[in-house]
Amino acid sequence: MSAAVKKYLFSGFVFWIILALISGYLLFPLRKKLTFGIDLVGGTYITLDVQVDKAIEYELREQSAILESSLKDADKTLPVSKKVSGHKIIFNFDNDLDATNAQLALRDSLTNYKSSVSGTSLTYTMPDSLVNKTKSWALQSNIEVLRTRLNKLGVEEVKVAPQGERSVVVELPDIEDPAKAKEMIGTPAMLEFKIVEAEGASKDGILDEYGGEIPDGMQIITGASGNSASKKYYLVSDYSDVTGAHLREAQPQLSQGQVTVTFKLTPKGGDNFYKLTSENVNRTLAAVLDNRVISAANIQEAIRTDCQIRGGFTRERAQELCMLFKSGAFVAPVKFAEERRIGPSLGYKSIKQGLLSCAVGLGLLIIFSIFYYKLSGLLAFIALLYNLLLVLVCLSLSKAALTLPGIAGMVLTVGMAVDASILIYERIKELLAEGLSAKEAVNKGFSNAMVVILDANITTFIVGIVLFKFGTGPIQGFAVTMMIGIISTLITGMLFLRTLMNFVLDGKKVQKLSI
Repeated sequence: MSAAVKKYLFSGFVFWIILALISGYLLFPLRKKLTFGIDLVGGTYITLDVQVDKAIEYELREQSAILESSLKDADKTLPVSKKVSGHKIIFNFDNDLDATNAQLALRDSLTNYKSSVSGTSLTYTMPDSLVNKTKSWALQSNIEVLRTRLNKLGVEEVKVAPQGERSVVVELPDIEDPAKAKEMIGTPAMLEFKIVEAEGASKDGILDEYGGEIPDGMQIITGASGNSASKKYYLVSDYSDVTGAHLREAQPQLSQGQVTVTFKLTPKGGDNFYKLTSENVNRTLAAVLDNRVISAANIQEAIRTDCQIRGGFTRERAQELCMLFKSGAFVAPVKFAEERRIGPSLGYKSIKQGLLSCAVGLGLLIIFSIFYYKLSGLLAFIALLYNLLLVLVCLSLSKAALTLPGIAGMVLTVGMAVDASILIYERIKELLAEGLSAKEAVNKGFSNAMVVILDANITTFIVGIVLFKFGTGPIQGFAVTMMIGIISTLITGMLFLRTLMNFVLDGKKVQKLSI
């Protein structure tokens, strides 16, 4: 091996060649390695109606249970019935005195609610400010659950955004199974553990035991009967102290030839579960998922944290349940209000126009670069192509979606890269005019222009951060591409182009630079 060949092999330029080959490998095939936005490849727009009133109802039921527990701890007379109506909790007592005594005993509870006694009824009314706060919290919580679920489903860069006070818009770009995604979206995944008060083969059979009416604070739900497919009815409380919100981890497991779902509870959930099971030994405990009993077993002893659900699950169903449990349950149920499909024809047209704009821009740049800067202009154009290659690789590795505004960000990157090259070349011209050799002028030109280039690009990068932080959808897509482009521009403009020019100068053994 000659000395010249060794010199080239161990030069810094070989590193850039290897990096380019790796980048090309990572991007092939481009259609599968890049994530495209809905504006480029089409997809589905779904509008969901969040039933925020249900979140208020659940909050009131929870507070109702807390108030009743406080009365019990204070050794006061418990209400004969209770109900939630609108934004109110209503306790009914046997007489006026019990209602008044209950209000006095609870004077330090729910101080932000308005309490009043009317005859034998004690009423707590949720203030409008708390109603609005609960609605907003329910909407935002559901948005976070949706984002978690869809990302775990493998649908990257899904836009989930609020629309108005009770609606959520979900954009599903270029996914293989939109029906599966819709199924995940519409599943409440509300897990609760409740004591079974009565069970039977029919709803009427349970009602007959209670005089034809469901007791206050109770509900009748259905579920499978053991390992058979026959339906069974269960009378349970309409509120539970132990829910999926207390889950710490969940995973499928094979136990005694059956696929089960095992999970651990948080310390608070464990305490609640221990209290529930210790007070109800030898009674039936039902695991209720989305208002349906999936498992019912006899409590043999008190349980604290480690639990297991048997429900005749398949492996796939158990894994799906674990994913849903980990993503969290909806604070309020959702309904599909609207679904619109965007065909890929619009996306292909956008891609074509975006690529055409890039091609035209690149064509004009290479003509200008070679005309004005000669050989150095050609080297700058090669650095520009390398810049775009790195941008695409970063988008692929980060799973960021390439959108139409993202293509605009790439075009902006081209302009910024050209600006950096012009600053460097003009400084090199000045140094050559001062009598420096070509290599000295190149090295000093890059060093001297670095401060100006960094200053311009850092300020623009800060703008990109602001756009990403406070923008949504297309604006974020533009910001991500622009920030990646800025980093890539600094790498290619300050490092790659410098290495390329030095490589050319060493190869030709020239002292005069064509610039």
